[in-house]
Amino acid sequence: MKPRELVGTAKVPGGVELRLVRHGDDHIIMVDNNELMSSRVGGSEEALATMTCDRLRNAAASHLLIGGYGMGFTLRAALTRLGPSGRATVAEIVPEIITWARGPMAALTAGCLDDPRVELHAGDVAAAIKAASKRYDAILLDVDNGPSGLVRADNDGLYSMKGLAAARGALRPGGVLAIWSAAPDAAFTRRLKNAGFKVEEVTVRARSNGKGPRHTIWFAAT
Repeated sequence: MKPRELVGTAKVPGGVELRLVRHGDDHIIMVDNNELMSSRVGGSEEALATMTCDRLRNAAASHLLIGGYGMGFTLRAALTRLGPSGRATVAEIVPEIITWARGPMAALTAGCLDDPRVELHAGDVAAAIKAASKRYDAILLDVDNGPSGLVRADNDGLYSMKGLAAARGALRPGGVLAIWSAAPDAAFTRRLKNAGFKVEEVTVRARSNGKGPRHTIWFAAT
């Protein structure tokens, strides 16, 4: 069995330390002994993009806000659905994530960060949301582990009533707030409804072949 090799570490602002580990041809980002994300498993992150686009009136010409970058599964899937006039703004608060994407994980990244339709926001997605007014057709959040996070306490604000109100204000009429989570959360479903969204909760598999753990995506329409 091939040993795991530590490639780099990064400190999440106001949060924990991330470790990028290489295992053969695969890369894993870890928090302590937990696998936060892996290059082997990206099906549900891809579904976050494709299923959101399925719910937009004109996906090809839409402006998406994606937070955060992770390993780029959501961004790459979104780019397959956006046309020449579509745009994707990616907010990533950990600079090393982008460094790793352009460096040791460049083969996985496949140039998506250099696509002319992509704008990179080096900072907190919550700040990007607060600064926007009716700007985005969809906001796609794959931040931490969902509403019950592991990485950064400040991420909880995204999923609070105040955070949901800010997201609603940043969306254009008919827009969609899509949220990825490692597990279902009935209390959060109720919170989305109480924030005035029309809510659809979908269970998806972690792997693109329909196998692996079950993850949850909420699609909250304005």
